[in-house]
Amino acid sequence: MNKSLLHNSKIFVVKVGSSLVTKNGEGLDRLAIEQWAAQISELVKRGQQIILVSSGAVAEGMQRLGWKKRPVEVHELQAAAAVGQMGLIQTYESCFAKHGLHTAQVLLTHEDLVNRKRYLNARTTLKTLLDFNVIPIINENDTVVTDEIRFGDNDTLAALVANLMEVDALVLLTDQQGLFSEDPRKNKDAVFIHEETAGNVALEKMASGAGSSVGTGGMLTKILAAKRAANAGVHTIIASGNENDVLLRLHDGELIGTHLKSTKAKNVAKKQWLADHLRTGGKLVLDAGAINAVKTEGKSLLSIGVLDVVGSFERGDVVACMDNSGNEVSRGIVNYNSQEVMRIKGHASHEIEQILGYVEESALIHRDNLVVL
Repeated sequence: MNKSLLHNSKIFVVKVGSSLVTKNGEGLDRLAIEQWAAQISELVKRGQQIILVSSGAVAEGMQRLGWKKRPVEVHELQAAAAVGQMGLIQTYESCFAKHGLHTAQVLLTHEDLVNRKRYLNARTTLKTLLDFNVIPIINENDTVVTDEIRFGDNDTLAALVANLMEVDALVLLTDQQGLFSEDPRKNKDAVFIHEETAGNVALEKMASGAGSSVGTGGMLTKILAAKRAANAGVHTIIASGNENDVLLRLHDGELIGTHLKSTKAKNVAKKQWLADHLRTGGKLVLDAGAINAVKTEGKSLLSIGVLDVVGSFERGDVVACMDNSGNEVSRGIVNYNSQEVMRIKGHASHEIEQILGYVEESALIHRDNLVVL
């Protein structure tokens, strides 16, 4: 990974964690946010377009409400986020205003990115903001999201935004230097990893849990976010936000932190959207022939290759395609509901009309609506 990663990228996503924008849970660190605004403003002068994903709303809300310990109840977290989001966006707006830039608050939920129309609307809005030289400040909409459908951490959200906007690079800034072979706080002999391939399963075994009392993410969430971003051809840098001018130095080509390369070509926008679904409507268990046709030959999924149906789904839902061992091999938009698939599974396409009395499509999932994982 070299200078061209950030230098030649028109748009990239930067995520800053709670520990970098708060004073150890004691509200927002205005001086730190001023420094982020100064670095990003300089990059904008250089012709870059930056999308900022920022944590800190819950921590700021805790401070404003006088809470010393992060709550676990969803309604209390939502209240803290609602209160803290006011201070977070006000601080960013005033800090960027010193450099002649406006900011925009963009709150997203999982539903915004699984619904195709809302997905495209979010994409268009972000593109328009960037065209107007506005810095989007993105956070999860904690105030309305439920525990079952939340992203859970801003690393995942940042990866999804990177894929949404088809950027080349994702920068995850944390209070750690990067990825080590073991937790350096527990083992002083841990080896630092400068470069690696995103998605390498060995990386997940090295990563630890959340490292602070104010954040939800740890190194593992960053590894998994890099893996998700890599599926859409996005490279990830995990680096310490405590490094002086870290964004400018990365832009100049300095090797700071851990650089995780993607080995995959960029997917088209619809296939990125399919790959980014955190939840699917149901599962189809495929036989070996269907898996080979989908993965190796790039063909559509036909009903004859389906062994079993798991869960309930409707026509047009995104479903996961699994092998017999429970590994997801692909996902796509299904042309029949779960009851219909139960009836036609194992049968050839020309038998569908005889079994159901009608034919929606000859393919269960057309290859244009299917992405291999």
